[in-house]
Amino acid sequence: MKIAIIGQQDFGKAVMEAFLARGDEVLGVFCKPEKPGERPDALREAAEQKGLRVFQFPSLKSTEAEQAMRELEADIGIMAYVLQFAPQSFVSIPKHGTIQYHPSLLPRYRGPSSINWPIARGDTQTGLTIFRPTDGLDEGPVILQKSCPIGPNDTLGDVYFKQLFPLGVQAMLEAADLVLAGKHTETVQDESQASYEGWFRSEESRINWHNHVDQVYNLIRSCNPAPGAWCELAGQKVFIYDCLKHPVRRFAGVKGKPGEVVDITATSILINAQGGMIEVLRLKPEGGKKMDAASFAQESGLGKHKPHAG
Repeated sequence: MKIAIIGQQDFGKAVMEAFLARGDEVLGVFCKPEKPGERPDALREAAEQKGLRVFQFPSLKSTEAEQAMRELEADIGIMAYVLQFAPQSFVSIPKHGTIQYHPSLLPRYRGPSSINWPIARGDTQTGLTIFRPTDGLDEGPVILQKSCPIGPNDTLGDVYFKQLFPLGVQAMLEAADLVLAGKHTETVQDESQASYEGWFRSEESRINWHNHVDQVYNLIRSCNPAPGAWCELAGQKVFIYDCLKHPVRRFAGVKGKPGEVVDITATSILINAQGGMIEVLRLKPEGGKKMDAASFAQESGLGKHKPHAG
């Protein structure tokens, strides 16, 4: 199989290496150019180390990008974590077209933060989709899907690195084989079931302690390890990572308002939410490093007072 890889970072690198490991030929790799000071692209570095042709066009809509793809004469294009817009004039060039990976069960959770949102909303299942890219965002016909559970305590890191990442690499191989063998199907997405979610950024990751403890806990899980759910403690913006959820029934006689720090233990900070408490185990002050919550409480002089929710 002669392929062209379009992608970035660790997932793109893993997909490229999986194809190479089984004997396929990677004719060229298209990566987004790094900005000054940006972390080097793992896919670009790996491709260059293997002596592969690497292209970094500012836009895949350019005639230069299209000409480069034509000259490769690839059997299929493989889009593995792509942040650049790839028009139909580009993705249709390979002999068997192009396939793309998306970490949700399309048509649900289209958009760039499709792993965060199902966790934040308390979903118990998510998955991945391999589909044909179109000019619409994550709207193309589906070739292959695989589902996976979201455990009650799973974080974003758990869901992605333990499930969606390895499953996605294998699904790309499987889908490419089906397409080249002419054994695949292409199922049009049901627009009545479609949902689009934007980036999970600072406003979306702000903790509101007046929400139910389940919602707060799900939000923190969905932002761990990035971007980090946040609030203010001891007058500082703090990102919360590892934590535990405690329903009220486990703390008979608990008093206090949502957002109050009700206890500081040898290892944690306990904060009230509606219907229970969040026990914070690990956090990071803005501009600082991750640390255990008890050390932060000691260093900041945190007392039993109400942190500002955002």
